Formats: sequence, C-alpha cells, structure tokens
Amino acid sequence: MIYVILSVRTTLCRGKPFNGLTGFPAEIKFYFRYNQQPIMKKSKYYLAAITAYSIWGLFSLVLKPLNHYSSVDILFYRVFSCAILLLLFVALFKRQAVRDTIVTFKSLPSAQKRKVILLNIAGSIFITGNWFSFIYVLNHISIHAASLAYLVCPVLTTLLAFLFLKEKLSRIQWISVALSITGCMLLSFASLLDLSFAVLVGFSYACYLVSQRMNTGFDKLIVLSVHIILSSMILLPFFPSYAGPAPTSPTFYYYIEIMAVVFTIIPLFLNLYALTGLDSSTTGMLLNINPIIGFTVATLVFNEPTTPLEVISYSIILLAVIVFNAHMLFKSKDPAPGSIGKAV
Repeated sequence: MIYVILSVRTTLCRGKPFNGLTGFPAEIKFYFRYNQQPIMKKSKYYLAAITAYSIWGLFSLVLKPLNHYSSVDILFYRVFSCAILLLLFVALFKRQAVRDTIVTFKSLPSAQKRKVILLNIAGSIFITGNWFSFIYVLNHISIHAASLAYLVCPVLTTLLAFLFLKEKLSRIQWISVALSITGCMLLSFASLLDLSFAVLVGFSYACYLVSQRMNTGFDKLIVLSVHIILSSMILLPFFPSYAGPAPTSPTFYYYIEIMAVVFTIIPLFLNLYALTGLDSSTTGMLLNINPIIGFTVATLVFNEPTTPLEVISYSIILLAVIVFNAHMLFKSKDPAPGSIGKAV
C-alpha cells in the first residue's frame, strides 16, 4: 500500500511541479494531511514510545529468573523500590519542578483540580492492577499469554480512545485495527484461558493510557512519581499479610533494582512523554512492539513451543502496526518542485 502511494505520487510529479493533492483519492489525501506537526517534531514522540515498548518486550529476561518467587512479592518489592528511587531523585534534582507543579495545580479551577486528582488516583490503580496481573500471567501461565495481553491492549485502547476521547481514525487505520483483531483471534484459538487473562491485563493498561492522555499540563516525571507513590500506598496495607519471608538472596534484589529502573521508571516516563505528542490510539497501536519482541524472546531464548499459526498471527499484527502508522512516512508539507522525481 505504501509503495503504491509513493509510486502514484512520484509518477504524477515526475518532470513537473507538485501542485497539492488535487486528484488524489480521499484516503491518500489523509496520509499527507493527517500529521499537522512537522515530522521531525512528531518523530521524537514515536521514538519515546518505540523505545519504551521495546524495553518492555525484553522484560521476561529479568522476570523469568525470579519465577520461583511469588508474583505478589515481586510486585511489592518492585513498586516500593521504584517509590524510594523516585523520591530520592525528585528530592535531589526536581525540587523546582515540584514547586512549579504545586503552583500550577493551585491555579486550576476547583472542577479541574478534582479531575486531576481523579486521573492520578485512577492511573495509580490501573497501573498497579496491570503490574500484578502481568507478573502473575508471565510467571504462572506463559510468556505467550502475557504477550497476547499486550496484543489485545492496542485494540482496547483504540476503542476506549474512540469512545471517550473522540479520537478519529482514517479508514486505513480502522483496517489496521481489524488486522490486529484478526491476529488476536487467531492466537486465542489455541487457548481461551490465555485470551481471558490477556483481556484482563490489556484492559488495565488501556485504561491507564487513555486516562493519562487526559492528564496534561504537568511535569511527566512528577506525574510518574505521584503514580508510583500512590501505588506503593495502595499496596502497603497488604504487605504484612500477603508478603512472604524477606528474600535473602542478593540475586533477588539485583533483578528487582534492574526491574525498577530499566523496566519500570524509564519506560513509563517515556510512555507518558509519548502521550504528550501522540494520541492514545497511536501510542496503543505501537504497544504491539512489546509482545512481538516478547514472542521472539520466548521462542528463541526460553524455547517455548511455537506453532505456524502463532507466526502468522504475529506477522499480521506487525503488518497492522505498519499500516496504522503509515502516515509517518509522509511529511505534512509538500516537497520542493521536482524533488521527488529526482530522489526516485
């Protein structure tokens, strides 16, 4: 599809100036006009999202060595460690940002203050539920089931963004959503249990993405710190009753710290940053990168059995990601006269 569009535009422009989009079908015009921001300004948000989801795709590398520990213990120590590290970082390097955030919050009308408080509490609940369910599925069901969760999530995110944020998609992007659903359905034929857990995990993170798309106007590291601290406060009352004996192995704490910094704080911050420049549906669709990498790791590193149906399904979903984001291949401004013909 992308090659055809390029070929059509190149053929029409060769040897003569490009005079706008006259004569192009509506779908092709959409590709050129969809992005109003210059492509270089938009690309940094894409890079942030792609980096975050690529990191999460490798999460099983640090989680599998801890599979003899309970999911609850991993969650407790991960969240508490993140909260302590972020508190230290903010206290040392972000004090001015904290003061600015407080001033901004105080200047808001009462209704807006309530909305901000609700969005941050909801975000903390969603992300805490997502962490627990994901760790449980990854360690006690399978890596493939956990990967399926983040294949379902983009579809759920797109639908929630369409319903609650009124985000509009082109016809081709809806086709890409249909391709993604097709891939998920093919994968679910192998195990309806996997699909059930996938919907649970995926829905919690889809809610987080959509809610934080509305949470604007504040320093994203401060927002992330609030979410992590609230999450730790949610979990703290359950720690005495549900936590096992304190782990004594240094290896446990080594992986927990890697998990906290590399696989939690950094990608979550990048994800929140990406949401400042991309809509929820685009960010959600890019999330497919996570399970595709996770599937590859499961197959090549952990030797989980793979079927041809799974390979076909993941290939369809990868195609869906490419189709959904195809507009990024086109600049919002027309090139200089004759430049496309010369380049080709």
